Amino acid sequence: MKIQFNRKMIGMLLIACSITAISCNSKTKGTQNSKSDETAEDSTVATTAIQANEVSFKDENGKDITLSSLKGKVVFINFWATWCPPCIHEMPSINTLKQSFKGNDDIVFLMVDVDGTMEKSKAFMTENKYDLQVYIPNGDIPQDFLGNAIPTTVIINKKGEMVDRMEGGRDYADPEIAKSLNELIQSN
Repeated sequence: MKIQFNRKMIGMLLIACSITAISCNSKTKGTQNSKSDETAEDSTVATTAIQANEVSFKDENGKDITLSSLKGKVVFINFWATWCPPCIHEMPSINTLKQSFKGNDDIVFLMVDVDGTMEKSKAFMTENKYDLQVYIPNGDIPQDFLGNAIPTTVIINKKGEMVDRMEGGRDYADPEIAKSLNELIQSN
């Protein structure tokens, strides 16, 4: 499966989602549209944006890292667990992808063990000789990020916006993925 971060496609998708949301909202609220309903919607959107920016993880030394601190960088977040066969299967290709960006400070790879078992995850990475730093969640992960499946990978652009979310295993050694990430790195 080829992944492309096409801005026009993302824009069209956002418009379609907005139309669907408006349509669903009007069906559930009836024909009334009060000022307080609009204010509540604006508040929900603002809260979601704040939550996404304040998502934080802990590294093996107990140091916190927030997504807001990574603005200006492309962030590749992979949610996984050591007991998950598809997670284990895609790990070599993620390692290969990360190696292709070695020395590039404009991209960060966060391998987030959703079970929060740092010692077990570190042992897994060491045993398999992967150059992937493990993190654990430091609080709740927004539903928009993780959903209900692992592995799930989220790509955040330099502005701190989610540009892609992929559920299920992938072959991250696919050159199209590196190309798409490079395009994000080169963008303002």
